[in-house]
Amino acid sequence: MCRPSRLAEEGNAVTKVKTGLDVWVEQGFSALKGKRVGAIVNPTSVDARFRHLADLLSGADGVTLAALFGPEHGIRGEAQYMVAVDEAKDRRTGVPVYSLYGSTFESLSPRQESLQGLDALVFDIQDVGSRYYTYVYTMALAMKAAAKARVPFYVLDRPNPLNGVAMEGNLVGEGFRSFVGLYALPNRHGMTAGELARLFNVQEGFGCELTVVPCEGWRRGQFWSETGLPFISPSPNMPTADTALVYPGMCLGEGTNVSEGRGTCRPFEQFGAPWVDTDQLLARLAKEELPGVAFRAVGFTPTFDKYTGQSCNGAFIHVTDREAFQPLRTGVAIFQTLHDIGPGSFDWRADAYEFVEDVPAFDLLCGTDQVRRGIEAGWPLERLLEGFSAQTETFARHRTSYLLYA
Repeated sequence: MCRPSRLAEEGNAVTKVKTGLDVWVEQGFSALKGKRVGAIVNPTSVDARFRHLADLLSGADGVTLAALFGPEHGIRGEAQYMVAVDEAKDRRTGVPVYSLYGSTFESLSPRQESLQGLDALVFDIQDVGSRYYTYVYTMALAMKAAAKARVPFYVLDRPNPLNGVAMEGNLVGEGFRSFVGLYALPNRHGMTAGELARLFNVQEGFGCELTVVPCEGWRRGQFWSETGLPFISPSPNMPTADTALVYPGMCLGEGTNVSEGRGTCRPFEQFGAPWVDTDQLLARLAKEELPGVAFRAVGFTPTFDKYTGQSCNGAFIHVTDREAFQPLRTGVAIFQTLHDIGPGSFDWRADAYEFVEDVPAFDLLCGTDQVRRGIEAGWPLERLLEGFSAQTETFARHRTSYLLYA
C-alpha cells in the first residue's frame, strides 16, 4: 500500500504521503460522479495544493455538493472549544451548513432531514490520535445516522500524527462515556480515522455502507514530521504536531482549575496557575523520572479561558525522545503533583462538561474515576495507572483486523 515519492536520509526517512483526498483528486472524484454529496469538513480538509474539499467538490464535474456539516470548531475553524457551531450558508460555496455541534448531545448527529436527497456523505478531517478529540465521534455518529438514512459513507483517510504503533491508556468505562470518550478506546489509540471507522462500524453495529479511501505512502511507525505533509491546525488550540504529541496527557487539564495553556501561543505544551510554586513543581516531577521528557519553568498570561489576564507560574513540556515519551503517564504525574503542592488552591472542574452534568470532567477524560480518587487518596503514580497496560494490550489485539497500513 506504501508508494513513497520522496525519500530523505536513510534512517530518518521522510515519505511524501498522499492523503485519501489526494488520491481522490487524482481520480477526478470518480466515485462521486452523478451523486448529490454532503461533506463533513474543517480547515484540515485540503489537498496537497491547499484546496479545500468543499471548494473542490463544488467545482467537480458531475458532482453536486448539496450540503456541508460543521463539527466542533466549524467547517472553517472559526469557533472555540465547546462553543456551538451556527447553521448558515458557506460563504465560499453558498451551500447550506448543518451544525454537528450544538447545545445538546442530540445536536452532535446529523438530523435525518439534512440527509434527505443525498447519495453520499464524505468525512475528511485530520485526527490527532487521542481519544478526547471529538472529530472521530462526529464521524461515528454521522455513520450511524447515514446507515439509518441508507446513505453511503466515505472516509478520506489521513495519517495519525502520533504514529500508528504506540498506544497508551485504559479503555473508557461504561459509566464514563461522553463526547470526549464515546467508545472503548485507550487515551492514545494508534489508529487513523479510517481504521476507527471500520472498527466502530462493526463494534457498534452501525451497519453503515462504509468505504475508506486509504492514504498512500504512510507507514504505521511514522510520526507527522516523517510524512512530508504540512500540519494544518485541526482546532484553534492544536497549532502544531508537537501539541498533538503531549495532548493525550495534557488534555486532562480541562478537568481541573489549572490552565492548560489556552490563550497562549503554546497550549497544552505549557501549564500553570497563579498559585503554583514552580520550584516545588519541578522538583516533584524530577523525582518521577518520566521518560523522554524535560520540564522548564515558565510564566505566562492567558488572553482567554482560565486566569485571563492573570500571571501564571508553571512549566513547559519539552519532549526529548518521542519514542520513549509516555504522554498519559506524564499528564497524570503533572496533575497529581499540582494537586499535592496546591492544597486549598487546586480543584477539579465542577461544572457540566461535554453535555454531561453528573460525572466530574476529569473522570470523563480519564474514562474512570480511579485516577482522581487515587490522587485524592495519595496513591503513588504506579497505582494510579494500575491495570491500564493490560487494557491497552486488550485493545491492541482487538484492533488488528481493522488496520489498513503496514
